[in-house]
Amino acid sequence: MNDTDHRFPCENCGGDYRYDPAASALVCVHCGHREEVSEASPWPGAIPELDFKAALRDQLGRAEFEETRVSACPNCGAQVEFDPDVHAAECPFCATPVVTDTGAHRHIKPRGILPFALAEPVAHEAMDNWLGSLWFAPNGLAQYARKGRKMQGIYVPYWTFDAQTRSDYSGQRGIHYYDTKTVVRDGKRETVRVRKTRWHRATGRVARFFDDVLVLASRSLPKRYTDALEPWDLSALEPYKPEFLAGFRAEGYQVELSDGFDQAREKMDTVIRRDIKFDIGGDAQKIDSVRTQVEDVTFKHILLPVWLAAYKYRGKSFRFVVNGRTGQVQGERPWSWVKITIAVIIGALLAGIVGFFAAQAQ
Repeated sequence: MNDTDHRFPCENCGGDYRYDPAASALVCVHCGHREEVSEASPWPGAIPELDFKAALRDQLGRAEFEETRVSACPNCGAQVEFDPDVHAAECPFCATPVVTDTGAHRHIKPRGILPFALAEPVAHEAMDNWLGSLWFAPNGLAQYARKGRKMQGIYVPYWTFDAQTRSDYSGQRGIHYYDTKTVVRDGKRETVRVRKTRWHRATGRVARFFDDVLVLASRSLPKRYTDALEPWDLSALEPYKPEFLAGFRAEGYQVELSDGFDQAREKMDTVIRRDIKFDIGGDAQKIDSVRTQVEDVTFKHILLPVWLAAYKYRGKSFRFVVNGRTGQVQGERPWSWVKITIAVIIGALLAGIVGFFAAQAQ
C-alpha cells in the first residue's frame, strides 16, 4: 500500500471521497455523493492472527508487508503518512514544522482497523468541554483551542497478542487469627485483640489464555494519555480496508514487534500473579517463585482512531487526544499560575477571617 491507495475518486464528479464517521460511508467532499465501504474481506470469519515466532524469524510472507511514505518529526519522532504531493507540513502530534521525507517505510501490514465513529465537530466539542472543566487552565488556551483549526484524525498503531500460558508457582497462604493482650491507655488497663497471621506453604499451577492483549506501538504520545483512552471496543474491529483511511492519516509503528511482546508479557504477568493469589486462597498470600510457559503466541497489527489537537500557546506545545469511538479526552494539563495565585490569596484571606472570628468567639 502507498499513499495513493488512500485516495478514492467519486464516481459522480471525480472529486475525492472521504470516510465520514457519522455516515459510516465514503462521502464526496465536492458533490456529497455517498458510497458504502466495500464489504469484501480476504477472510470470511474473524480476523486471523499471525504467528509470532515466524515473524521473529522473518518468515512471514511478502504479502504481509507494505511500504508507505512517511515523514519523521524531528521533535517527537512521529512517523506519519503524507500524500505524495505534500512537501511540507506540520506534525499533527506536536505542531512542529517538518519537511516530508521521500523515503519508504517497510512494515507489517495492518490486519484490523477500528473505524472512526465520531466526526470531528463532536470530538472538538468533547475537547472544549474537557478544557472548560479544568478550573486552573489558562482562559487564553481554552479560547484559542475553541477558535483554532480543526482536529486531525489519526489512526494510531497498536499490536495485539494472543497466548496460552501455564504457570507453576510456589508461595505461602496466610490464615489470620487473633490473640488478646493487655495494654494501658489513659492510666487504664484494657484487653485488645491483635491480629496475627499463620503462614502455610502453597504450590500449584494456573493456566490462562490471553486474547488481544493490547500494546501501543507508537512513541509519539505519552503512554499515560493513550492508556487512559481505553477501553477500546476491539470486538468491533473490521478487516483492514484502505477506504477507512480516506481523509485521515495513519502513523507508522515505532515499537517493534519483539519490544511490543515484552510489554504484553508485563501485562500478562500482572494478571498471572493475580490468578496465583486467587489460587493460593486464604486471608493473605505471598508469591515466592513463578515459572511461566508461553505457547502459541500470535499477533495482529491494528489501527485505532484518535482525534488529535496540538497547539503552540505562548511558546509551549499542548496536545489533546480524543478516543474516536467514545469521546474520552486526555491531554497535557495546562496551568494558569495567575489563577492559582489568586486562589491561594483568597484561601489565605478566608482562613484569616475564620481564625479571627474563632478568636473573637473565645
